[in-house]
Amino acid sequence: MTINIEYETEKKLELAVEEIVQDVVLAVLDCEKCPYEAEVSVLFTDNESIREINRDTRQIDAPTDVLSFPMIEFERESDFGHVENSSEDFFNPDTGELLLGDIVISVEKVTEQAEKYGHSARRELAFLVAHSMLHLCGYDHMDDEKRQQMEERQREILSGKGYDR
Repeated sequence: MTINIEYETEKKLELAVEEIVQDVVLAVLDCEKCPYEAEVSVLFTDNESIREINRDTRQIDAPTDVLSFPMIEFERESDFGHVENSSEDFFNPDTGELLLGDIVISVEKVTEQAEKYGHSARRELAFLVAHSMLHLCGYDHMDDEKRQQMEERQREILSGKGYDR
């Protein structure tokens, strides 16, 4: 398992960030029964930079908490069956790991939202990583049924690892 963590902001969270990210990434992959070792990249940034990325990729000119950039298009959530057919597209040739995608997190939003929702920054970071990882595994929340399914998975993963509100 490779988790590439980068910071492009001087703002820091007073948390064991790498430990939380690794814990949640592994929990999601276990819950989703990913049959491969995987690679994920996580970028921590500030509100202004994530606003620019959001504007350029989604045409929404506002900061957001987290953005997900999956490398795999899933027909069904966490159906990894088709990736072996195109191994050159989905696997790192040097490590053999499945390239799931990229996560971008606003450090400022972690703090803001933890305060807004009345829980710890630790829990907020874990939530954002779980949410984004589920997107990398093919989940979305474009309709009520899909949103409820994704929210239930998030709750299951977070409570299973002790990241409760």
